[in-house]
Amino acid sequence: MGWYVPIAVRTQPFFSGTVLSDPSVESLDVGLPYLPARAWLRRTNQRLMRCGRRPLASRTMDETAPAILEMGALLLVAALAGWAARKARLPAVIGYLAVGVAISPFTPGYVADRSQLQLLADVGVVILLFEVGIEVDLGRLRRDQAALSWAAPLQVVLTTVLSGLAFFGLGIAPIGAALMGLCIAFSSSVVVVNITRSRRRTTDRQTEQGMLGWSVLQDVSAVALAAVLLALLGTETRPIEIALPLLVGFGLCAVIAAWLLPRILLLLRAEHDLFLIVSVASGLALAGLGSVVFGVPLALAAFVAGLAVSESPDAAEARRRLLPFRDLFALLFFVLMGSLIDPAALEAGLGWLLLIVTLVVATKVLVIYGLGRLARLRVRPSQLAIGLGQIGEFSFVLGTAALAAGAIPPELFAALLAGVIVTIAFSAVVVRLAGVTPEIPATMDTAAP
Repeated sequence: MGWYVPIAVRTQPFFSGTVLSDPSVESLDVGLPYLPARAWLRRTNQRLMRCGRRPLASRTMDETAPAILEMGALLLVAALAGWAARKARLPAVIGYLAVGVAISPFTPGYVADRSQLQLLADVGVVILLFEVGIEVDLGRLRRDQAALSWAAPLQVVLTTVLSGLAFFGLGIAPIGAALMGLCIAFSSSVVVVNITRSRRRTTDRQTEQGMLGWSVLQDVSAVALAAVLLALLGTETRPIEIALPLLVGFGLCAVIAAWLLPRILLLLRAEHDLFLIVSVASGLALAGLGSVVFGVPLALAAFVAGLAVSESPDAAEARRRLLPFRDLFALLFFVLMGSLIDPAALEAGLGWLLLIVTLVVATKVLVIYGLGRLARLRVRPSQLAIGLGQIGEFSFVLGTAALAAGAIPPELFAALLAGVIVTIAFSAVVVRLAGVTPEIPATMDTAAP
């Protein structure tokens, strides 16, 4: 009968020769299927002491049980809140955000362990944006919806410039204003996908394809712009002559990955377990590499990693296998986002919240509506614009970077998080109402996919 021995070791290379049993070390569970636990630990400690090292510290499984119980209960409560939100004809994301607000340290009652939630949410946003990157098929979009290739990038630029000027005029530093403008330009890929798959949707297939295609091109265009702005933001901690070469270096790594990963996945196509493991591991590794070595934000690096895999003929298979993970980690990500909302800071930032919602409508929804008609897309322009009329996961990432660099005040960040809730609820509900009377332009030059 096997035994299980959890031990604690310092997170240093194995060859460093240092193993300590102090409370500062990180825990690492090591399964030992053959040796009895106590005998193994006693013999190992004897050898370590003979070599002049300190013994290993044992840790019982019971010490991790409360954290596991908390995470399980949190997932169940979030699932229940998501179900209740859908019953109220709102997206499940609203329920997840509400749970985050309820367990945050800024509200009365129970406070969840932020550290373990943060780790899982970080993994979640990496998987989420890695999967969004895999969805990108620029060749198909150019073939099926050619007008989108200029309309969506133009919307990103117009929304960023117009919104950025508004924030700059109200006293936000130039780089912070530009990042906030870009936050307004981004839509939520998770919400757009949910709108197109909802059982209560009133969109037609052409409009759904238009939303998804616009969202993808929006992400690609905005990520390119975000890379430049974040490089400029990083000049406060390192010179531009260092930041730009690092950004170029990460781009080269992404190009190498785009050449190598499709070939590896093709070899593993018949190995279902290894195919999934390599897909996820490559996304995590490239995202971590971009963040640790090149200073690229984790979420941005994850999206680029997904773009690398999207070049593979097996990209659709990789995405299909990642979908269950995406839903789980998206839940954790939005719960974490809700837990960061500080009601006190939000009270001071109500004016900013009003501005954010106004800018989403004026510089995004109306701009998308106008460009949709100008491009003569085979869609319902009002549903296209409203369905994309929210801010989401990328906006949270950019806002966090701007707050950490001191480019925006805390009350503006709190207003941005609240704006996520308001705009998601607005777009998810109103987009159904906009579909009651179809609005398809009389002249169309774009074939339906």
